[in-house]
Amino acid sequence: MSEDFPLPDDLPVPEDDGAADHLQGMEMPDVSLPATDGTTVDLQELPPRTVVYVYPLTGRPDEDVIPDGWEAVPGARGCTPESRGFRSHYDELRDNGVGEVFGLSTQTSEYQREARDRLQLPFEMLSDAERELATELDLPRFTIEGDRYLNRLTLIVTDGRIEHVFYPIFPPDEHASEVLEWVQDNPGE
Repeated sequence: MSEDFPLPDDLPVPEDDGAADHLQGMEMPDVSLPATDGTTVDLQELPPRTVVYVYPLTGRPDEDVIPDGWEAVPGARGCTPESRGFRSHYDELRDNGVGEVFGLSTQTSEYQREARDRLQLPFEMLSDAERELATELDLPRFTIEGDRYLNRLTLIVTDGRIEHVFYPIFPPDEHASEVLEWVQDNPGE
């Protein structure tokens, strides 16, 4: 499989603006989201030690859906390489006590399904197209060309509560390794 959407060397680095500081320790809200396998996932009933990586937008090799100026937004670019990283480390994460991994964006499940299948992801993607979770948790967002996108971040959810937050994330293609290292250094109960 070709490595579509490679990261440029001059990718702008996001800075910690404090927009995710409130998340650690929060209880997951009473929100259920559709998954790419056609099921609905209750976020209060996640398996112990679930990794939810939030990303703004996945591109498609057959469509030009990336807004103009995307590469200039720190942290916007890199959703596909980040997903490939979680694919590569999925078994190691599971072997180290992670119950499940989910990708999450505001794209529809139908759109996300193409990426899941093309990238051969061993986990499902969750759609927050109605922005229920984004609103309940007040997730950080950015606007480009009049559309709002979720900032890239990762939540480690244990027993219905956000145990740890990774934010900002850079570089996105190395982030799954960072999550794996954190999980190994912080074993669950």
